[in-house]
Amino acid sequence: MTIRAFKYVSPFLIYAGALHSFFSTGWVVFIPIIYAWILVPLAELFAAPDEGNLSAAEEEMVRKDKIYDILLYLVVPFQYAALAAFLFTIYTMQHSLVDIVGKTMVMGFLCGTLGINVGHELGHRKNKFELFLSKLLLLTSLYLHFFIEHNKGHHKNVATPHDPSSARMGESVYAFYFRSIFYSYASAWRIANRDVIRKGKKLLSIHNEMVQYTLIQLSFLLGIYLLFGWIPLLLFVFAACNGILLLETVNYIEHYGLQRKQIEDGKYERALPEHSWNSNHVIGRVMLFELSRHSDHHYLASRKYQVLRHHENSPQMPTGYPGMMLLSLLPPVWFKIMNKRIKQLQ
Repeated sequence: MTIRAFKYVSPFLIYAGALHSFFSTGWVVFIPIIYAWILVPLAELFAAPDEGNLSAAEEEMVRKDKIYDILLYLVVPFQYAALAAFLFTIYTMQHSLVDIVGKTMVMGFLCGTLGINVGHELGHRKNKFELFLSKLLLLTSLYLHFFIEHNKGHHKNVATPHDPSSARMGESVYAFYFRSIFYSYASAWRIANRDVIRKGKKLLSIHNEMVQYTLIQLSFLLGIYLLFGWIPLLLFVFAACNGILLLETVNYIEHYGLQRKQIEDGKYERALPEHSWNSNHVIGRVMLFELSRHSDHHYLASRKYQVLRHHENSPQMPTGYPGMMLLSLLPPVWFKIMNKRIKQLQ
């Protein structure tokens, strides 16, 4: 493994912490949560962001290095092993209420930061194997419709009034949750229905991707119930909902208050780096496989995570993703900081 790629092994330490949490009791159950939501945000408050980009030669070399892809592939067995450990320990061990809450939060953290996030990265690939792995990861958060809406809806409509996943200026994260979750789900059905009609097939048939995904997720839940019973199933659903809320919090901070200009024919200008909030804070970048270099991702969605670039004209967050996600939960403070930055941009 190249030294440059070695830093992306660090997210797997989260899995080690999660497994230790699942087989433990007491305060140590919360160690992954303490790391993600206390230690990382504090470190990123004091660590300077890195705006450096790879040279053209370095970028070409890194882009072709398969180790970066293999690391993403490995997330799939690690994610399912963690889920199995979570369900098994809930099923077999005696727990206090605090233990149950902690373990469910840890599983939810895995769903949101590695399951959906890496599923998102692989969902932009063209290789059928990688697309299959993307769906496997999204399944662990019961969010398969994201595969449709994100690629065919969000990337087309980002930073416009037509995108439920783009937060509006003055909109709280709590109002955004409702709008984004329900309207994104409805959008996925509209897109899937449109696609199946174009193929000349019936709407409510196995040819409809949303019908497929619904049946797959129901079967997955049924399998968990048959193996582990009601309580582990219910706690898994809570963990998946936690992961969904983490994703939607990320959606909220990524495009908050940014808008593309409408051009004369009723369409919108191309999505540019200035239409996504960017963060170059290194710890969050590595932990989330460069998701926080979001401006370049929307500028060219086919770029792999390891070669995403900093753009001078992209709006910059004051700290990394974990800290910004926590800040968004305090709307008055969030509005005071971010609305001021938006006005400066305008």
